[in-house]
Amino acid sequence: MNILPAARPQPMAPRVAIVHEWLEHYAGSERVLEQLVLMYPHAALFAIVDFMPPDRRDFLGGRSVETTFIQKLPFSRRYFRYYLGLMPIAVEQLDLAGFDLVISSNHAVAKGVITGPDQVHVCYVHSPMRYAWDMQAAYLRHGGMERGIKGIYARWLLHRLRNWDVRSAAGVDVFVANSSYIARRIRKVYRREAVIVYPPVDIDRFHEKMLPRREAYVVISRMVPYKRIDLVVEAFRRMPHRVLHVAGDGPERDRIEAVAAGAPNIIFRGRVSDAQVLEMMQEARAFVFAAEEDFGIAMVEAQACGTPLIVFGRGGACDIVRDADDPEGPTGVFFEEQEPDAIIDAVERFEAMRDRMTARACRANARRFSHEAFRQSMSDVVGQAMRDTCARRMHTPR
Repeated sequence: MNILPAARPQPMAPRVAIVHEWLEHYAGSERVLEQLVLMYPHAALFAIVDFMPPDRRDFLGGRSVETTFIQKLPFSRRYFRYYLGLMPIAVEQLDLAGFDLVISSNHAVAKGVITGPDQVHVCYVHSPMRYAWDMQAAYLRHGGMERGIKGIYARWLLHRLRNWDVRSAAGVDVFVANSSYIARRIRKVYRREAVIVYPPVDIDRFHEKMLPRREAYVVISRMVPYKRIDLVVEAFRRMPHRVLHVAGDGPERDRIEAVAAGAPNIIFRGRVSDAQVLEMMQEARAFVFAAEEDFGIAMVEAQACGTPLIVFGRGGACDIVRDADDPEGPTGVFFEEQEPDAIIDAVERFEAMRDRMTARACRANARRFSHEAFRQSMSDVVGQAMRDTCARRMHTPR
């Protein structure tokens, strides 16, 4: 009688929890959450609060979200950010004991969830708390809290948040940064190394236009101080032979238009639709970006349209642009100072090498940041973290 060998037991799929900061609008961190939900369709979702409107929840696939006590506090729908001091306590109350893998999406407190020794905690960091660390002075200045009782309270609260932020980092097994810039911030703040996985960009929504490009340079951005659109406008005011289109709106608009001083080569387009954004990017001679960003999705979208970049050489831009020395061909140029003269110099350098920057090279460069690339990279990181934890468990004396 033939005796069949006993079938090997199949490993059970890990039980996964995804912890998001808060759900209010669909923005950059929600794009990451959307891809994580696609990767782990049976994962349980957690957040500090969930006020995402019903018509914007499709990316959650109908899943419910478990929230914290802050969800039910007075006026939390509009003012939940005012409960920042309670958020570390709130996130620590989430019960994640039944999960093998916890993935947190962090720019404030999500990484502070409590996990056990046999659980794997992978934290995707959009940024350590900017307002508690190197941007504290700007945060206090912008909020009018540099002096007085409010200032004293704010500094005390941020001090406590910094202490908690460092302590809670010890509960993370693997840090994942969205750029090399954020990896350096993680090293500075938490003294930990991070794997870099670029955030997902919907490359297929942006495509190159197989027509001759117009002569206009383009800026598309919210008009807020740190975007430094005023510098770009001042630079092009001094280059009357170069045309600049500026799209966007915000509190800085009047001041930026005043900087232009009615220069006929600078055209303000105001708030534009998504379709108009696509058209402007497709037809631009180059996309100009003067801010220091953690990553900079708009730059990738411009590259997906086959459009070269002229950008400030700090922050996430350094991971996106292929410069003149890149063996795969340049896709843009940097300027090293946030000054009009530096932008003028960058434009002239761009013009001198523009023929080397092909739409095909720009488009190929953008592919590094696609949804598929993100999911594959995150899958590799999580898989390695699970294997490492399993190996440590097997070699730990009982």
